[in-house]
Amino acid sequence: MLERLRVYELNELESRVFEAVGKVVDPETGMTFAEMKMIKSVREEEPGVVKIEFVPSSPFCPIAFKLAMDIKREALKVSGVKKALVYCRGHMMEQQINEATNRE
Repeated sequence: MLERLRVYELNELESRVFEAVGKVVDPETGMTFAEMKMIKSVREEEPGVVKIEFVPSSPFCPIAFKLAMDIKREALKVSGVKKALVYCRGHMMEQQINEATNRE
């Protein structure tokens, strides 16, 4: 049985965050995260709190932690964002990256 893909429209804050983090440049390729389609989702979990999921260029990307912190830094620059939660997906150290990036 085929499941339908749920299409989700970004709200205004999610759109601005998606645009801002999409401009982050991968230093290994010189391309933006938007060009590389690395940002998989942006959701406003509660007012001013955004959750961003990204996939690095490889499961062994040596700078995935840096990329997560770059995403967090850019998201926090967006007006209206109080807190940014960044989650790496598909990396061999994703749990450690996610814990370190989102530590209070």
